[in-house]
This record gives sequence, C-alpha cells and structure tokens, in this order.
Amino acid sequence: MPTEKLTMRKIKQILQLDHESGMSRRAISVSVGTSYGSVANYLNRAEKAGITWEMARDMDERELGRALFPSQTPSGSRHFIEPDYPQVYQELKKKGVTKLLLWEEYRQSNPDNGYSYAQFCHRYKRWQGQQAMSMRQTHKAGEKLFIDYCGPTIPIVNPDSGECYGAQIFVAVMGASNYTFACASKTQNQADWINAHVKAFEFIGGVPELIIPDNLKSAVIKTHRYKPVINAAYSQMASYYQTAIIPARPYKPKDKSKAEVAVQIVERWILARLRNHTFFTLAALNLAINDLLVDLNSRDFKKLPGSRKSQFEALDKPALKALPKTAYQYVEIKSARVHIDYHIEYDKHYYSVPHHLIKEQVEVQASSTLISVYAYGNRVSSHPRSYVQGSHSTLTEHMPESHRAISEWSPERFLNWAGNIGEATKTVVTTLLNKKRHPEQNYRSILAVLSLAKTYTRERLEKACVRAVDINSPTRTSVESILKNGLDKLDSTHKKQTPEQTELPLDDHENIRGNKYYH
Repeated sequence: MPTEKLTMRKIKQILQLDHESGMSRRAISVSVGTSYGSVANYLNRAEKAGITWEMARDMDERELGRALFPSQTPSGSRHFIEPDYPQVYQELKKKGVTKLLLWEEYRQSNPDNGYSYAQFCHRYKRWQGQQAMSMRQTHKAGEKLFIDYCGPTIPIVNPDSGECYGAQIFVAVMGASNYTFACASKTQNQADWINAHVKAFEFIGGVPELIIPDNLKSAVIKTHRYKPVINAAYSQMASYYQTAIIPARPYKPKDKSKAEVAVQIVERWILARLRNHTFFTLAALNLAINDLLVDLNSRDFKKLPGSRKSQFEALDKPALKALPKTAYQYVEIKSARVHIDYHIEYDKHYYSVPHHLIKEQVEVQASSTLISVYAYGNRVSSHPRSYVQGSHSTLTEHMPESHRAISEWSPERFLNWAGNIGEATKTVVTTLLNKKRHPEQNYRSILAVLSLAKTYTRERLEKACVRAVDINSPTRTSVESILKNGLDKLDSTHKKQTPEQTELPLDDHENIRGNKYYH
C-alpha cells in the first residue's frame, strides 16, 4: 500500500507533535488525520536524514521536501490477505489469548501477504469501531477537553432598536473531572469559535493534551471517519498551545459523550435559570453565566465523591500543560493568488508582495491588526491591516526596478535634475510641466529630454535647450532635432542675416481703389 503524500504543513505538524507532545505515533496519525504508516514513514525519513524539529522549523517547504525525498523510486503494488476479524474478536475473549499470538498465527498462514503487527492491530481496531457496541471510556487526567455548542440560544436585545439575536452557548468539559466551562458568543463562526477556546484555556488555567470537538465547519473543513481535514486557522491555534485536535467521528455522539452530557447539564442548570432574564449585551450575559458556573462546578456529585471543582484540582489541573505567556490572537488563514500587479486581495483591500511571486498561490494570515503573506512556508510580506475597501497598500521594495523608478518621479525631482544641468534645461522642463493640466502627463517627455544628456553630454543638452528657448520652441522634439542636426554647436551669438524686404510705394498702384471708393 503506497504511503499517502502529505503536505509540508502536515509533515511539520507531525515532527512538532513527535518532538513536543510526547504522543505516540498512532495518536499523532489520528491528530493530523492520516494513517499510522504515513506518520511512521515520515518520522523514519526524518530520522534517516538527520532532521530534527529544530531544523525542520527553520526550513521552508522546498528544502524540507528535498531533504526528506532525495530520490523517488516507484514501488510496486502488493496484495495483502485480510485477517478474519470476527474470528479474532472471538479468540480474544479466551483467557491468555493476545493480539500478538493471533498475529503470529496469521503470519504463519500468510507469510508473504500478511500485514505487519502494527497494521494488524490498527485494522482490527478500525473493524471493532464499526461494530454496534458500546464501551465505557476511561479518561486520563489532563488528557482531553471535549467541546460542543448548546442547541438552545439566549436572546440579546438591542435597547435602541429592539432587535434581538440568539447568542450561541459554547461548552467545554474536562474528561477526567467533568469540570465545565461555558460562555456566550454572537455566532459559531471561526473567530468566535477560536476565541471561545482561548477563554476556555484561561478558565481551566492550562492546556490539555487533546481537544475533542464536533464536526462544525469552523473546526473541520471536510468530515471523514478516519481522515478529517482540520481548518487551518484552528490547527494553527492548536499548534500555538502545543495541543492536538481529534474531531469526533461524524454521526457518532458516543465519541464525545462527555460533551453531550455537559451540554445537557448547562442547559438545565444555567440556561433554564436565565430563561426569564433579559440581556442587552453579550458581556452582561457572560457575567451571569460565570456566576452560575461557580455554583455548577462547586455542586457535589450524587454518586461520586467531591465536586467538579475538587476533582479538577486533584486530577486534571496538575496534569495540564502551562499556558503560553500571551493568549492566542485569532488569525484567519486563506489562500490567494498573486495578481499581475503583484498584489493579493483580502477583504476587498489589496496588499503588495514581492513581484517575483506573480501568479503564485500564497497563504494569507490576517489578524485584526496585521496581514502576513506566506509562500513556501516563509513569510514574504507584512502589512498593517487596512479596512479601506478598494484601496492599495504597497511597499516600494516589492516593485520591479522599472516600476520603482516611476513611483519615485515627482516635479521636484525633475526640476532638481534639470537644474543640475543648467538654467535653460530647467526652463524647458518647467515649460513641459506646465504644458498640460496634470504634470504626470508629461513625465515621459521630460524623462526623454533629460536622458539626452547620456547620449550627447550635459553641455550639449544645455546649449540645445538655450537654442530651443531662443526660438520659442521649448519642446522635446525641438531639443532632439537641435542635437541631432548639431545646431547646438553653432555660435549662440551668431544670427543668420535675412535680407530685408523693400517696401514698395503702393499709393498709386492700379489695384488699389483708395479710400474715396467707399464714400
């Protein structure tokens, strides 16, 4: 079975989780949404190439790809014999029978076409998960945080207009202690979803090893029983807190039974108590929820010792990872293609990138204050975020040399340039600047005049401009013609003598009627 080809983003995530989280390879495979074999293959390739997470973090995608895949050799297909999973299930009920023993017997029957022990266990576990049976889950301390939204909403009323909307209730619960968090947000969109996670981490005072969310669009782009595609912004948030995301399987509520029960408890003990209250802001609603959360988590269990809070402090809290020094700031991640004007569009505003990336696909990461653009895993451009639609944010260093020169043109620059050549040249340039309504319309003509100094020297250009001013024709074509015909080399004090026309006495000419004709 050929190894699945992963993106460099996922390969880096695999290396990071292997280095920082201490998770098993199988847990990593579930977190990133790929097979165990793929995770093992990429980790083995990295080990063989001598690549650590510290090295991979500083590599761009192309460098990492060349290091992991120095040569590509096609592998032939191989047919494997599937084990008899129902028989394995029945045999494991017998005392002393283990998976290892059953695998060895399976390989004796299929020495050439049998799965490895890892694949044998993985495929049996997958088959077992497809059977209609329930199993009580045992949750380790500090391991899992289950996430979901309540179905009912709480109305928020605008005191000015009377309009109202239903606030969404976010619920998070720790697996081992049942310690519960809830907060209200305006929507279930990506920004509100991630910001609610940040509040949940601050509430519990740490970070769990795993996050178990539902399959809403803000978390999962594409649902799949075994390989869900996690939203890039959500994945980046998890990476910042050094935790992993394992979405519950679609249409399998038992995978997140903790969240289902927590949602039910929040609806009964918090939402029901607030049913007769009127709220005008989200802040007021969250204050009321926080007060009721204290009561909920301090309430003693009926069948278990202690309360949610006491169990949390005894079990989950010591096992949680420490929070980062600063809370995560939501960043929206989108793909964009660089236009031919070396700008990308985000929220109807245009931001420049280096011009050599024209037509390339890049990744845009947008926070409330900053726009960052990434290509091949490297940041290539950063701009302060602008909310002016239809406008452009352009950095000079992103322009080609020719465009950069044009952007630096100005009347003052041309006048200073011409003044360094001579007063007559400056007069010609001044005349050209004033010739049309907008000075920019004559920039090319002025540049053509000043560029003649490279061909004919600055002295000849100044003399040509003197002659052009003398004949009252300070134009580009006149200056070029004077230089081309060498007229600038003539003595400027010498003027060609033209014969004066002799006036003829016309008073008595036969064709003149005289003034008496009109009276």
